[in-house]
Amino acid sequence: MSQDIDGLGQPASARSRFEHKLTVREAIKAYPMAIFWSLAVSMCVIMEGFDSILVPNFYAFPTFQRKYGEFVGVTDQTKSGYQLSATWMAIIGTASGIGAVLGTILNGHLVDRFGQKRVLVGALCTLSGLIFMTFFAPNIQVLAFGQFLCGFPWGIFATVAPSYSSEVLPLVLRSYLSSFTNMAFIIGQIICAIVIRVFLERDDEWGYRIPFGFQWIWPSFLIPLLCFAPESPWHLVRQGRLNEAEASLRRLQSSTARGIDVKDTLTDIVHTNNLEKELQVGTSYWDCFRGFELRRTEIACLVFAGQNFSGLSFAYNATYFYEQVGLSAETTYTLSLLGTSLALLATLANWFLLMPYYGRRTIYTVSMLVMASILYLIGTLTLWTDHFFVAMTQALLTIVWTITFQLSVGQLGWSIPAEVGSTRLRTKTICLARNAYYLVGFIGGAVQPYMLNPESLNWRGYTGFFWGTTAIMTFVWAWYRLPETKGRTYEELDLLFAKGIDARKFETTDVHALNENEMRPFTQGASIRTASTGRRSPEWDIVDENEPLRSSGEIERTESGLSRFQNHRDKLGR
Repeated sequence: MSQDIDGLGQPASARSRFEHKLTVREAIKAYPMAIFWSLAVSMCVIMEGFDSILVPNFYAFPTFQRKYGEFVGVTDQTKSGYQLSATWMAIIGTASGIGAVLGTILNGHLVDRFGQKRVLVGALCTLSGLIFMTFFAPNIQVLAFGQFLCGFPWGIFATVAPSYSSEVLPLVLRSYLSSFTNMAFIIGQIICAIVIRVFLERDDEWGYRIPFGFQWIWPSFLIPLLCFAPESPWHLVRQGRLNEAEASLRRLQSSTARGIDVKDTLTDIVHTNNLEKELQVGTSYWDCFRGFELRRTEIACLVFAGQNFSGLSFAYNATYFYEQVGLSAETTYTLSLLGTSLALLATLANWFLLMPYYGRRTIYTVSMLVMASILYLIGTLTLWTDHFFVAMTQALLTIVWTITFQLSVGQLGWSIPAEVGSTRLRTKTICLARNAYYLVGFIGGAVQPYMLNPESLNWRGYTGFFWGTTAIMTFVWAWYRLPETKGRTYEELDLLFAKGIDARKFETTDVHALNENEMRPFTQGASIRTASTGRRSPEWDIVDENEPLRSSGEIERTESGLSRFQNHRDKLGR
């Protein structure tokens, strides 16, 4: 039986009710260009996915070891005779992550000022130049610094993509397309695994240089394509640029779709933005840690960081682990490609088998428990790793872990942070969440080589006990703190967080918009000023500034602020 929040009125608008009734098929027909541009923006993440396994895979690459490693003698675990030290493996493994942390922080400010589109194109142009440094790196020091600098645009891609998708798509498609960012990440990994497998047999420096050069492919077509992308209407509304927001919405929605009106959509965006102003939601990083926004930031950060706490550094693309348990280089890269390919299929399977029927909270918590169990099993089998069958079983268990990860946490780590933050702080919330992911990944990337390196701790499969424990801890947190966001509009989430509803009651709570008795009308009314000039948007100058926009329960198409403007404009013959 659902709960009612005392004192709340009816849903925000006819638009809000319409979004709840919209089916996936209807949404696809109504928003074809929104889907296209969301996919195009998410394609930028392919480059980060490509790099995420490129250099770690090179650790076991014979030609790479000879170029950047040190001679340690030929053994069963160092067949080339060369080995990168654990220190340099840790530095290279975390260099791009450190750059990405700084890039995401910078992105939070850049997007507020310039918008997602211009920031994205600028980051692509910057990356095109930085790739030269890694491609021609004469030594390991230059390679590490190049990875660090490339991390800046990669951090921007990883935070702009889910933010843009969540702002241009309707409710029913929101999670699908924001989680496509994860699929783009996997596509990049698959391409990388194929490229590495193809050039594995080359016994010269081009065996690893050519894979670095593949990173130039994506900017070559994404830069000209994204120059024509529409800007996020939410960003334009926050800037007070309503004419441009309306034009952007017209480009995103189908003109022939039934029951959908651009004016209604724009009214809903303005309403939600004004509601968050009334709830005193700011736009700075500091505001992410004030009041109920702190809880939203905590959830976004730990959900994203949970990807690493689940054992990502160990079990995902575990080529170095495969080598340490005695598998050949050919078997290692074949298993890596198999695991990444199955990860892509698992992402697709989630869209059809899990996401339509189960909530985000259920999928996240159950899968975290399953992954912890797999990691503990890998650790237990290490007692018999000397047997080839056991070693292969451990390797296959990492693939089972990968499938479980991509069915659940791998996708939800992208979609939940894009949903849980308030609209005025969405980009900054995603940036903080992604930074939490990077920071945990930084620590994991630093300690992981020491756990596996035969010259250091040499834990081998026992590393599974360590990451299994962190996964259990994440499960406990999620059980008590992770709310259900499936099927909730941004306004409904604002109200649930503002009321402090317990995470385990989000799904059953019946949300109604605040009525006039509990909340002042939106006194900003139609007078929305731009950040750059301080002047009112010209369309809204016609509306009486003394007449506030009506409360959420009264907003209907024929009575909304935008419709009142339309009536005035029609009378003036404009």
